[in-house]
Amino acid sequence: MSESDAALLSTWRAAHETPVTGWDFSDLGGGFVEQQPPWSYADLARDVLAGAVSALDLGTGGGEALLEIRDALPSDTVATEGWPPNIPVATRNLADHGIPVVEYDAEADASLPFEDGRFDVVLDRHEAYVATEVLRVLRPGGRFLTQQVDGRDFGEAQAIFGGASRYPHITLAHLRAEAVAAGLAVQAAEEWQGRAVFTDVTTLVRYFAHVPWEVPEDFSVDRYAAQLLDLHHSRRDLTFTQRRFYLRLTRPG
Repeated sequence: MSESDAALLSTWRAAHETPVTGWDFSDLGGGFVEQQPPWSYADLARDVLAGAVSALDLGTGGGEALLEIRDALPSDTVATEGWPPNIPVATRNLADHGIPVVEYDAEADASLPFEDGRFDVVLDRHEAYVATEVLRVLRPGGRFLTQQVDGRDFGEAQAIFGGASRYPHITLAHLRAEAVAAGLAVQAAEEWQGRAVFTDVTTLVRYFAHVPWEVPEDFSVDRYAAQLLDLHHSRRDLTFTQRRFYLRLTRPG
């Protein structure tokens, strides 16, 4: 291996292994440009929050997205987070706004730690959830808004590194049917496909540190050094397909 390639691998290794906390992609700088869906999640959330006296935010990350809509939040707002590094970040960020953070991971335990009919609104941005549990904690007439990353997101990464989507069931059609089967009523739904462009492999590798589910579970710079070096030397177009969708639902009654 040449000295220059060894230096590249060292740079990429540092980019991938630097710890990630919260849900903030600012460390990608100008090396990452992504298109945005035609809707605004913040605007959708403010709409469903209108008139609410209680709200739950599932998978708040570091609380960043929730704080963007803090002007619309009721005083009785609770957040959950299941990824251990994010829990203290979210707790710290939301404490000054009187929003408690409850540890909860839907993929580890289906049961939400709240009583029946506890909330007027449940929000979910890119977090796993159990539709029957969301229904249970909503009051009759309560509203649920979820925006999700489609399981087919970044399909080009699978072509480069191999493997398959870890979440092939996360599609609008599947989650819509699941919600209806649980007893929720669909008020609105939309899906979108766009592009994410990276200027260099360093930024791409850092992105994968934030979203490890976009690459094989055994991903590391050293294990996939051949593919990463090929991306760099071939000057391949680092454009990936993004897929997003949202569902707005209500609990009848």
